[in-house]
Amino acid sequence: MQSFTEENYLKIIYHLSSDTDVAVQTNAIAEKMGTKAASVTDMIKKLADKQLIIYQKYQGVKLTDTGRRTAINIVRKHRLWEVFLVEKLSFKWDEVHDIAEELEHINSSELIERLDEFLAFPKNDPHGDPIPDKDGKFDSATFIKLNKLKTNEQGLVMGVSEHSSAFLKHLEKLGLTLGKLVKVTDITDFDGSIELLVESKKINISREVAKHILIKA
Repeated sequence: MQSFTEENYLKIIYHLSSDTDVAVQTNAIAEKMGTKAASVTDMIKKLADKQLIIYQKYQGVKLTDTGRRTAINIVRKHRLWEVFLVEKLSFKWDEVHDIAEELEHINSSELIERLDEFLAFPKNDPHGDPIPDKDGKFDSATFIKLNKLKTNEQGLVMGVSEHSSAFLKHLEKLGLTLGKLVKVTDITDFDGSIELLVESKKINISREVAKHILIKA
């Protein structure tokens, strides 16, 4: 069994490596954890001793199959708890991350399976992130970033890749929430900012905001 800190490290390594086969560097882990590289190195050695990661000095780390399964299970619990908090306890999507960070460490597979069933087996969390099933498999749906749409193209808002409270509140204020149909009406050549039509209302967003919004075209 892993400690809370060990589980957090596995989850961060998983997120940092999910889009690449390249080993994750200790500095990247330290930045995400908000700690010093020396502390990361100590923890990495512990995880390697437990055969949860493969670590080569100066070459970064990779999750073993066991480490990956453990990390995905933590992600599954986190996202299911976020669904529960939003759908059953009426939390807003920008309020649930920190609470789910605590709940994800509850070590009861029976509880999580009952929670999944209680929630009718959701496929995505309140931010649109896919929820793996009990076997660790993700839904195969793929989305594109809003900034990749061209003028007059449209799609449904399906998720976000930035989960900070400030960002989510900003989207809420703009009305750019999950399930909304958006259409690109203009793109500014100078800075890439985008004019959108959202349910008959025109809004403007920066390219930086657009690249963190996931769309089903």
